Amino acid sequence: MNRRHFLGMAPAALLAGSTSAQAPDSGDRSYIQPRTGVGPFHRTGAGKQPNIFLITADMVSPDLYHPDRPLSKHVKIPNIRSLMTDGTFFSNAFCTVPLCAPSRASYLTGRYSYIQGNGERAPEGLETQLRPTDTIFPEYLKAAGYLTRQSGKGHVGTQKFLDAFGENDQPWDRWSPPVFDDEGFLAYQRSLGVKPQKYSREIVFRMQDGKTPGNSAGGWIVQEDGKPFPFEAHYSCYLAKRSVETLRSLLETENPGKHPIYHQLDIFDPHQPFSIPAGYEQREKELRSAMTLPSSYEASRKRDFKKWENEPEILDVYRKYWGIYDPQTLIDYRVAYILQMEVVDRAIGLFLDELRKQGLYESSLVIFTSDHGEMNGRRAMVDKGVYLYPDVLRVPFVVKPQGGSQTKVVSDSISLLDLSQTILDAAGIQPEAKFDGVSLLPALAGKAGDAAQQPAVLRRLARGRQLCLRAAASHARRRTLSLRLQRQFAQRRAVRHALR
Repeated sequence: MNRRHFLGMAPAALLAGSTSAQAPDSGDRSYIQPRTGVGPFHRTGAGKQPNIFLITADMVSPDLYHPDRPLSKHVKIPNIRSLMTDGTFFSNAFCTVPLCAPSRASYLTGRYSYIQGNGERAPEGLETQLRPTDTIFPEYLKAAGYLTRQSGKGHVGTQKFLDAFGENDQPWDRWSPPVFDDEGFLAYQRSLGVKPQKYSREIVFRMQDGKTPGNSAGGWIVQEDGKPFPFEAHYSCYLAKRSVETLRSLLETENPGKHPIYHQLDIFDPHQPFSIPAGYEQREKELRSAMTLPSSYEASRKRDFKKWENEPEILDVYRKYWGIYDPQTLIDYRVAYILQMEVVDRAIGLFLDELRKQGLYESSLVIFTSDHGEMNGRRAMVDKGVYLYPDVLRVPFVVKPQGGSQTKVVSDSISLLDLSQTILDAAGIQPEAKFDGVSLLPALAGKAGDAAQQPAVLRRLARGRQLCLRAAASHARRRTLSLRLQRQFAQRRAVRHALR
């Protein structure tokens, strides 16, 4: 080969080399981003991919659902219980971190998370949102051909939800629902002829001195003109109906026979501040007649709510802001908490009924879970926090498999880390990336799996105990400020209305 011939071939060779270097390799490997080779995965199943529906609630105590808890027998959640009857209930499921954002980041990525606080109240320096380079499991579903949609709470930043669910997604990146500034929700309320909500009865804590007002837990709501507030205008109902309309649109405009559906319904309730609509008056009477207080509350009360021996210091800090020192206030809280869960169940029922109406329920994988638990009065505390009391770590975890019903209870300990792997396994997707959980499909089939060998809980306190104390105090102060601002906003709106 002479020099002229070599130089003539060089540009083509360089171009070919450049092209082959940039293009992903062929074969059975696919990518979340084919042009860049990001997110490689393999398809493991040759059969039809099932429709998958994930339903989450926020801050669900085992008192509300677990058969071992006496209080759960008084909770009317027929739709969630129908999933337990038709599927597998994992009776020992745990989150990795008992805070909203860290837990959600963990189960969405399938990894123990570097996020250690909620954005509204984290000390400076803590990461509170997923990074653009992170991958959440619905991105794999989208890349594999699923029509991916979502309604409701995000709380890990918005970028990854837009990547996974499309530019029309509306995930709200805050701890509480945007009931006063979600234009779509406000328009929905107006279409029903309903005015925005205000409290008719509000649960306001007292500090340990028994006099100083503390945090608000919300309560019972009416319209701002005092008229009853219907369930149909509640935010949880709105999210469920939005999910129903999304599903109908996909079935009408897309090709559901060719592209399976993944929909994620993320409900804020029963997390307080509670917002109990009209129609639950009789249920409130029934619950009050049956309500008791936890034995650990009575024991704390006898100690005048002083710190227990060997109790972590952080628990006492949380008790300062989220402690309930008046027994009647705790009864009000526990009754309202159950009623709010029954609101959630009713909203979930709207979505499950639509699945049945469309002939999708039996053939779909349906999962119900929560991001973390709740103290619900134990040790004289409510809410949750950066401490490892079992009730804040326990979560409901119910899997209704595709292709029929099966009533089963699995007592092996599992983690929310297993959620992503289970869903991807059901969809026939095997990512090359590392995951910290395992698929629960073998357990659904009655086979021994690896879930019980996995560590369920992570307690990452990167800056030590003082960071936890600052986070807890900041958590409580900012939560109080947020609730006060909501009340001030409602008061100002009432004044403007009166001046018209």
